[in-house]
Amino acid sequence: MSISKKIGTVIAAYAIVLGVMAMGEMFSVPGASGIVTPAEARVGRPLTPVSVAGVARRTVRRCAVGVYHC
Repeated sequence: MSISKKIGTVIAAYAIVLGVMAMGEMFSVPGASGIVTPAEARVGRPLTPVSVAGVARRTVRRCAVGVYHC
């Protein structure tokens, strides 16, 4: 197989995958989740890395491991 045929095959496969994903969204069942679900994390919630609790948790963990000299 030549390089141009390989590239053409990859491009065709990519186009088919994108087409199937677009068709899946159009014909999806309401209430059913797809392959990719939306993110639910929000800044300021206790389990997000930017919140005060997340920063404190990382600092404690890094001090215990020895990354920081606490």
